[in-house]
Amino acid sequence: TVLGDLAADYTAELAKLEAEIIDHAGHEFNVRSTAQLSDVLFNELGLPTKGVKKTKAGGYSTREAVLEKLQGEHPIIDNVLAYRELHKLVSTYLEPLAEQVDEHNRLHSELIQTGAATGRFASQNPNLQNIPIRTEHGRVIRKAFVAPAGFSLVAFDYSQIELRIAAMLSGDEYMTQVFVDGGDIHQAVAARVFEVEPDDVTADMRRRAKIINFGMLYGMGVNALQKQLGTDRKDAQAFYNAYFESFPKITQYLEDTKEYARVHGFTKTLFGRKRFFPQMTSKLPFIRAMGERMAINAPIQGTEADLIKLAMKDLAQWIADNKLGDDVHMILQVHDEVVFEIKEERVDELAPQIVEIMENAFQNSWLQIVPAVPIKVDWGRGESWYGVK
Repeated sequence: TVLGDLAADYTAELAKLEAEIIDHAGHEFNVRSTAQLSDVLFNELGLPTKGVKKTKAGGYSTREAVLEKLQGEHPIIDNVLAYRELHKLVSTYLEPLAEQVDEHNRLHSELIQTGAATGRFASQNPNLQNIPIRTEHGRVIRKAFVAPAGFSLVAFDYSQIELRIAAMLSGDEYMTQVFVDGGDIHQAVAARVFEVEPDDVTADMRRRAKIINFGMLYGMGVNALQKQLGTDRKDAQAFYNAYFESFPKITQYLEDTKEYARVHGFTKTLFGRKRFFPQMTSKLPFIRAMGERMAINAPIQGTEADLIKLAMKDLAQWIADNKLGDDVHMILQVHDEVVFEIKEERVDELAPQIVEIMENAFQNSWLQIVPAVPIKVDWGRGESWYGVK
């Protein structure tokens, strides 16, 4: 099987990485022991400890964030990071998934409606919503998820849905118009913040705009922005100020959301679902700040969660009404994506219908909302989840 082959390949790679790490250290030690690794890195190899916190046991931390800051100081760091990634993939995904398939080589995850405070589905036994996608080593695990004979895997994904909902809830005319015109939201935001024509936006300007666009949704402050941008505090502060001066309606919406949460202790999605924030009354400033960040995001991510659940209800009804149960199987939902198995010869016919249902879920809801911002769904097909394009 794909999982077995990958596990064998990654185990062999782990042995090679472990040998290289031990070679750098100059002696045998347990690579998975954080205490022994800390001793090797900071006492024996003398890597810099400035800003590195100590653990309760008294040694320096070897957390991933610490090691990432030390990249370039010694080749052992890259080896350790690669080792940890592979070890997690084997122990958390490859081995458990292989053990959980049934006699037909199928996995049956439990999707929990009330599993996340945001309103999103959660997945367990196994969790199929956190199959890695950040690195190629993680992505290839998706090659193990294949369509049965005669079917294609088809994934439907809400495009930039949280930014669209933010534009809708805040009433920001500029962002709304960009989406109405089908433009590139990150390029458009960069043009406004940097005060240049859209055609003059550089790749770095767009990168910065993308970071703050998504950061804004999660209440990102200047410190987090500085870290994400890889710049100094002054530059991050200037960019932060320019962004919120350029989008006063976004600024006002975020402040109003925080104030509403402070006064009422909860926020509401567009459909009225509440999320409570006891953190807002904490005596500890950092706990209150954490509550404020979560409150900012809750109506946006919560409305997106409501939207996709409504769409899934409509899709299930469409499958039943049209007696498509033999040809169309809705098999997984991952945040803003719904994954189907569809008979190969019917994909081109049925995929546009699924797109239309998902894009019209607001209008078809009991509130019959006509969003100011167009909702867009992208889709792709493949023989495996990895190969969906």
